[in-house]
Amino acid sequence: MGVPVPVGVVALDPVLEAGTRSTLLACPELTVCEPGNARVAVLTVDRLGPAELDMVRTTRAHPTRPAVVLVAGALASGDALHALAAGARGLLLRREADASRLAHAVLAAAQDDCTVPTDLLEQVLDRPEGAERGWAGGSLSDRERSVLRMVADGHETAEIAQQLAYSPRTVTTVVHDITQRFRLRNRAHAVAYALRAGLL
Repeated sequence: MGVPVPVGVVALDPVLEAGTRSTLLACPELTVCEPGNARVAVLTVDRLGPAELDMVRTTRAHPTRPAVVLVAGALASGDALHALAAGARGLLLRREADASRLAHAVLAAAQDDCTVPTDLLEQVLDRPEGAERGWAGGSLSDRERSVLRMVADGHETAEIAQQLAYSPRTVTTVVHDITQRFRLRNRAHAVAYALRAGLL
């Protein structure tokens, strides 16, 4: 057996944090430490919303860049895709997160692998033609896709407006609508998110 993987616990609720710590302490392959010193961070949440997605992003943005395993009480349709796009390397439902499964997800994340239970993976992959793609607001329209492609190519608002025969205000509104609907920070984040989710 090698050196135990340092893992930190992050939760908005102290009870969830204590329960996760207790489960991790039962795993000899892992050592529980402060999140700032962790190779893998386990985020435990009730539900996935904007605050929880920000926790995933903030944790990933730490200078040590820990891998993130998200343990959620419940995941609504599309949440798995949001979590993966935000940077989670593993997903587990809390009712399934016993010591063995949690250790497996943490060890996989430490090796830059990704673990997603079959039912959650189907939620991400099972997108019938013409149906919403698991996003909170559905897929991109043709107009949104055209604008985002040009943003991805490095064009400024005025150039996009001229080439697509829209007003600059329309282009700005389209980008703003995309960032608001998918809870993104800016144009670059919108492009990255759409590419990761296969929308572009």
